[in-house]
Amino acid sequence: MIRTIAFDVGETLVRDDRYWAAWADWLGVSRHTVSALVGAVVAQGKDNAEALRLIRPHIDVPAEYRAREEAGRGEDLDERDVYDDVRPALAALRQASIRVIVAGNQTVKAGELLRALNLPTDVVATSGEWGVAKPSAAFYERLVSVSGTPAEEILYVGDHPHNDTFPAHAAGLRTAHLRRGPWGHLWADAPEVIAAADHRIDSLMDLVAIVHR
Repeated sequence: MIRTIAFDVGETLVRDDRYWAAWADWLGVSRHTVSALVGAVVAQGKDNAEALRLIRPHIDVPAEYRAREEAGRGEDLDERDVYDDVRPALAALRQASIRVIVAGNQTVKAGELLRALNLPTDVVATSGEWGVAKPSAAFYERLVSVSGTPAEEILYVGDHPHNDTFPAHAAGLRTAHLRRGPWGHLWADAPEVIAAADHRIDSLMDLVAIVHR
């Protein structure tokens, strides 16, 4: 039985378009350049931040985050970024007595911005707040602890196999791979994803049928 569904954030609940566009503007390169480089590092299975290092090889990403904040050009997240299926799907899951958790690799500020959206959730947490990030097993241990649910009764939903599907599966959680965004589409039909994912979905509304089954 699935009692808790936990969600990744980027390209699962919210679009990353404005996030990467802001980095392009800050670094003074075209948005197309950043998008293409993000796609390139994703295809190689590398961390997204490697795209920034291809533009500035010695970039100190945390320092640049702070500089952007000080310049009034820091992180921004609002309703424009939320995918259309998020609110109805999360609301339907809670109506079905499913505990809904948001837990992804984001900063402390991103956690505050996510909570300000007032999504139909029980818990919103980020790696910046927990001090541990995916794909570390410690991230999923913290998720299980926060959920108050046994690992085998938690379904983790995400688009990125190396951060979401594979480590969640290894931690004993059930998994749903979402075909959304560059990561989700790139690896949707990869044999290793098919093997590790309990479910493969195209919309968050697919989860409603899954829990009712």
